[in-house]
Amino acid sequence: MKSYLNALLAAILAAVLLSGCTTSRTVGTNSQFKGPVGLQLYSFRGQFTKNVPATLDLVKSLGFREVELAGTYNLPPDKFQAMLTERGLVAVSAHFPYERYRDNPEGVATDAKALGLKYAGLAWIPHQGDFDEQECREAIRVFNKAGEVLANHGIRFFYHAHGYEFHAHSQGTLMDLLIQETHAKNVAFQMDTVWVFFPGQNPAEWLAKYPNRWELVHLKDLKHGVARGELTGKTDPNNDVALGTGQLNWAEILKAAKKAGVKHYFIEDESADVVNQIPLTLGYLEQIRW
Repeated sequence: MKSYLNALLAAILAAVLLSGCTTSRTVGTNSQFKGPVGLQLYSFRGQFTKNVPATLDLVKSLGFREVELAGTYNLPPDKFQAMLTERGLVAVSAHFPYERYRDNPEGVATDAKALGLKYAGLAWIPHQGDFDEQECREAIRVFNKAGEVLANHGIRFFYHAHGYEFHAHSQGTLMDLLIQETHAKNVAFQMDTVWVFFPGQNPAEWLAKYPNRWELVHLKDLKHGVARGELTGKTDPNNDVALGTGQLNWAEILKAAKKAGVKHYFIEDESADVVNQIPLTLGYLEQIRW
């Protein structure tokens, strides 16, 4: 275990140095793209199962300050939050299961406050077969109620779109229905760029279509050669590649995101090569211009 962690730390620190990332400045940004850029900790899910403190050290070594959570790895929320604070990491947002928002939004609010979160959301609406209007309208009801409950605690609710919401509906899609019929006062949205692009949509166009609703963005790129148009919300995690090496038009997306009022960006890389790819992504973000 110790040798594994030492090797992993050495690999990440070396990659950081090669990419030019340091902890002395705002990571992943430049004079034009100001972020802020954080990390969705799910990217290091494999490492967290082996050693939580060491993995948080690795996140810090990459230069991140803001993080988004997808669980606390069997630790109480307040203990996990204390471990973040020890390393100068700030949990801006987190994902919780849909069922918790449906059945006990007050419980989510309690955990979110213990973690010091600004945002609490979810990334999957349970559904059978193709996502349909009935399931969408039930989710709208859950979102509006959960958003109201969390707002009473000073926490903003959000939904992370996952690609299956782009089935046609009326003059648009079920994604349009979700955005249009949730209350903007209490419900925000998180765009995962791959989960808009992979179903055959244009992330920049959706950012422009609903400005000020997309408050959070997952920065993720899709490998060249991967076909688009599926509405399953699923693809091989190893189709995630370092930003700038895949199919997405980042100058167009980041320009649209800034105009749309996006407040926080999180890198999410689910690939097996995440250790090498995240520094490359950070280096790309630090040099991109439009």
